[in-house]
Amino acid sequence: MKEARFYNKLEDNKVQCTLCSHECIISTAKRGTCGVRENNDGILYALNYGKLAAQHIDPIEKKPLFHFYPGSKSYSISTVGCNFRCVFCQNHDISQMPALTNRIIGKYVSPEDVVEQALKYDCKSISYTYTEPTIYFEYALDVAKIAHQHNIKNVFVTNGYFSLEALREIVPYLDAANIDLKSFSEDFYKKLCGAKLSPVLDTIKLLKECGIWIEVTTLIIPSKNDSDEELHSIAEYIARIDEDIPWHISAFYPTYKLLNVPPTSPKTLLHAYDIGINTGLHYVYTGNIYNKDTETTFCNKCKKPLIERHFYDVVNKLDVNAYCPYCGNSVAGVGLIPPELLH
Repeated sequence: MKEARFYNKLEDNKVQCTLCSHECIISTAKRGTCGVRENNDGILYALNYGKLAAQHIDPIEKKPLFHFYPGSKSYSISTVGCNFRCVFCQNHDISQMPALTNRIIGKYVSPEDVVEQALKYDCKSISYTYTEPTIYFEYALDVAKIAHQHNIKNVFVTNGYFSLEALREIVPYLDAANIDLKSFSEDFYKKLCGAKLSPVLDTIKLLKECGIWIEVTTLIIPSKNDSDEELHSIAEYIARIDEDIPWHISAFYPTYKLLNVPPTSPKTLLHAYDIGINTGLHYVYTGNIYNKDTETTFCNKCKKPLIERHFYDVVNKLDVNAYCPYCGNSVAGVGLIPPELLH
């Protein structure tokens, strides 16, 4: 156990966790919504510190991040637990385990060892992913600080439910984030995720203002968030912040508690893609189905293909300045110069 960083002590040995936007008030011997933060006689502990349930080497495109060191490897880690209750969670076996079973599994790995493994396997970044990095924040922060000392980038794949206090702590060490914008409906967030929409919208805006490279992902669920009105609202919100923010539109497949909803059709995904482009977003991509055209980065000026992707194989045609070689237009992103041009 490790004492949590973000909480306030209340009367009767109660505490209020201030790590995420739930701001749980927790009685002694009880846990917060995430299932991994427990009040022990007025002291809040993170029970999952360093207990990794998953460690993998992934292509950065799997996060998905398409404009952040394309073609690079990312050392990906996770503990169990989540502060959302998404009925369509694709990793529910580990994300919901503490809340449903009261169990916290995982092998302890020190922050130094995580960075050592990332260096060993020539990973450009460490991704805090699979579940929700917010709920293992203390550990992620310790790893991130060491990673930066070794010029390894840090990536959060997140639902965006940070508190402002936590956001300020991680920003100096965070290089990129993919944020799930699951819907543009408060009702959707309440009924299907057990959360609120507005804090997520705030996080997207704040991370952008802090200079963090961000990309946004929306899982399109038939009859739940696939209306034209909703898709337009999401695209317009992203565009108002910055038209260069990539929007990833992913296909849903029946899972967990949402088994009675059909998979997203390719037609629906392509329609959402067109909405994003017509709204003015420069970079829109589809995911969870293979379509070369909608996974390729095109120049938003001359429309020529610049970064082509075949699953996780990447062909990068940008020049030594990360400009379009056909018209000289700049392409938004971080680390876009093809590695072979850096030598």
